[in-house]
Amino acid sequence: MKADGRFLSQPKEFWANARTISQEVGYTERGKDSIKIPSLESVREEFSRLGLSTAHIADSDNTLTGFGQCLFDYFTFRAAILNEIVRHHFMKKDSAHVEFKRLKKLLKPKCPLPMNKQKAEKKNYAFLTGIVNILIEANIGKAPCNYDPRSLTTVTHNAMPLRTLSRRVDGAFPSVINPIAIWETKEYYYTTTFGSRVADGVYETLLDGMELEELEAAAQRKVQHILFIDDYFTWWECGRSYLCRMIDMLHMGYVDEIVFGREVLTRLPELAVEWKAAYEASQQ
Repeated sequence: MKADGRFLSQPKEFWANARTISQEVGYTERGKDSIKIPSLESVREEFSRLGLSTAHIADSDNTLTGFGQCLFDYFTFRAAILNEIVRHHFMKKDSAHVEFKRLKKLLKPKCPLPMNKQKAEKKNYAFLTGIVNILIEANIGKAPCNYDPRSLTTVTHNAMPLRTLSRRVDGAFPSVINPIAIWETKEYYYTTTFGSRVADGVYETLLDGMELEELEAAAQRKVQHILFIDDYFTWWECGRSYLCRMIDMLHMGYVDEIVFGREVLTRLPELAVEWKAAYEASQQ
């Protein structure tokens, strides 16, 4: 999923208001399996409690300002995209396993297929990571790719490091040095709760995105930042508020695209072909 252009260019104060409203009013409907669209009344109530003005959102007659209308348009959009589309993309463990085995048998990959970090009977391949690696390998031809970076992502100038990210990413094309694209994979098929490790993963993506934003501004160098996430129970049943934050990050420009669940099967081949074309152009 790419960002909707209506919201991608909003200023930082727009996102400060969106985050404050969502945090105070709530991201989800209590007792319901859905994302909340806050009401103006609830926003007024929570802002008043915090000692904040709502004059920039609506006038005394409850007529929305242009800024306020855009905010509520965004909340409506975010709820619709998550409730009606994203939730249906997520796979459960068994479905992901089936897709992984199908691609492994069909494409006979030579790329790394890492194991998950579980123990005993839960030990198995990391299904989403394997799917990502297999589909990239199948669509980049003979172009190089770093499927398991052990070094930090670095962009150079005159053969010297210009910017280096704080964290290692899950993959880089064609290399962690001056990559065309980097990606992170968040799969949690064996979790039973939405724990701190999952939440930390969301904030790690935010950190990477902020560093890449600074890099692009300072060096006029664009590195495509992709996020692959999956597991219905973890993300939809337990982590809907964090899905809202991910949609926010996407529209704040901190990640270029989020690929949800089985969407990887159709979208990633397209991305890999684009990366291959960019790499081949850079070699001419």
